[in-house]
Amino acid sequence: MALSGLKVIEFAGLAPGPFAGLILADNGASVIRIDRPSAPSSDILTRGKKSAAISPKVPSGKAALLQLIASADILIDPFRPGVMERLGLGPEVFLGTKNSPGLNSRLIYARMIGFPRAGPHKDMAGHDINYLALSGVLSMLPGTADKPTFPLNLLADFAGGGLTCALGILLALIERGTSGRGQVVDADMVSGTRYLSSFPLLGRLAPGSAFFRGTRGAGLLDGGAPFYDVYSCQDGRWMSVGCLEPAFFKAFLEGFVKAVPSGFTLDGWTPTIDVQFDQEEWPKLKEYLTKGFATRRRDYWTSVFHGTDACAVPVLTPEEAAMLDPSSSPFPVPHPHIFSPRSKPSKVPGPESLVLRPGQHTREILTELGLNRAQLTEMLRDGAISIVNTRSSKL
Repeated sequence: MALSGLKVIEFAGLAPGPFAGLILADNGASVIRIDRPSAPSSDILTRGKKSAAISPKVPSGKAALLQLIASADILIDPFRPGVMERLGLGPEVFLGTKNSPGLNSRLIYARMIGFPRAGPHKDMAGHDINYLALSGVLSMLPGTADKPTFPLNLLADFAGGGLTCALGILLALIERGTSGRGQVVDADMVSGTRYLSSFPLLGRLAPGSAFFRGTRGAGLLDGGAPFYDVYSCQDGRWMSVGCLEPAFFKAFLEGFVKAVPSGFTLDGWTPTIDVQFDQEEWPKLKEYLTKGFATRRRDYWTSVFHGTDACAVPVLTPEEAAMLDPSSSPFPVPHPHIFSPRSKPSKVPGPESLVLRPGQHTREILTELGLNRAQLTEMLRDGAISIVNTRSSKL
């Protein structure tokens, strides 16, 4: 696999950091999650990783971490600015400075925070909805006339955060292949979300853009257009409609008008293809589609549009979507799939991939690092480490 042979140290954190580590692990990297001794973990992004529970606040634990990071290719820091520096594990310790060499000049040191490092919010606590709010993107999302609606914590945490951080790590690895030196990757979720949203943000600035107009909910892609929306069906399930292009709208409307009950109209009105870009007709068209979809069950509409260019497909539940996935697994599988003719089929994730107990591999990892039984016993006694899955806590 592309990242086989690379060693990653991932300090335990919330969703964005573990997702960046998951991407690296899914592509062959050896990822070690550093947990706090005796602390629980709710992390489910654990596939392919190992856990070592080591405290940097105990001298022997810090010494082990310095040695471990000095032997690594990549470090993922999920903490607020300054936390790793106060622990004595900042990037200059490993990459060095102009006046002194570091412990690992080839280290890719990836730091992921919520707010821009140089901004006025850098020391504040926050979550996906807050980063999305400061990015300018939340104000553009669909919703009611009173306020926009936020999605699950996908845009800022995972796309603008974890995925963007993983991209930065890969770019730094390419640079290291040329220069031989490590890099600091600075990723923050506000800036990452803005970059991810280049199309709508630039569309907002482009004169006359039909996609994102000045008023939220008035454009083609933000809930304004009736031919780009979600509709409720008779059984309470939904259909998605995305027929933006005239040819696709024609295929959709012709199929829809034929499929509604005989004689169905909106006070005698039935839409024709020429109403698509007549915004004065949009409210009437949306009402017609809303009432029309409500006359039939979702699976009926699915069969009507299946195999056509109408750009109308059902909104599936997670369970239904899993059945359509080529893997038939309820667990999201790594993507994109990179392979050669000689590649072995990837293992489909199972329920065991959701659980990684803190300290599950502490003994294995530290033993590989060169620590002996006596040293581990002393570290365990001092609270520098914790070990699970052993018959005795005394080693």
